[in-house]
Amino acid sequence: MTADAAAAAHLSALLGRFARAVAAHDADGFASLFTPGGRYHDGFFGVHEGRETIAAMLERFYVGGEAFFWQFSDVLASSDLGYARYVFSYRSREPESAGQVVVFEGIAQLRLRDGLIAEYDEAFDRGIAFTQLGYELPRIGKLLGRYSREFTASSAARAHLAARPDRAGRPPGGA
Repeated sequence: MTADAAAAAHLSALLGRFARAVAAHDADGFASLFTPGGRYHDGFFGVHEGRETIAAMLERFYVGGEAFFWQFSDVLASSDLGYARYVFSYRSREPESAGQVVVFEGIAQLRLRDGLIAEYDEAFDRGIAFTQLGYELPRIGKLLGRYSREFTASSAARAHLAARPDRAGRPPGGA
């Protein structure tokens, strides 16, 4: 087995434990999959650093939902970096959609250290989830506007815009 194949097998097993801990509402078990200073960037709840805050984030999941089910696939990894596609679903407890199963797909990016997750970031279409949650269009627009502003203010977006030869670092809509 090549080093990358072994890394992908390890990450697949780690993601299996990740999914089982979320489904079991095992906040401490979930947090133990992260390094002590690990970072989880959730597409809904933002950035959480450290095992204690990551465990608290999982508890927050269960305020608005239940019956969480995560399926990871197409896992790729090196010794310190991994990616996986996922399909994620849960039953909503939100007033607008109580009992409704919400489902969407995304991509997870993980930085690994000593066999644990040092950083977890995800990308998914929040609008699909918000629509299934029954949010009214003005609320969806407000939420997506906030996420857009956060991203365009990020160091990654600023560096990208600065590298554009035709935009010379001006943000979208800028003069």
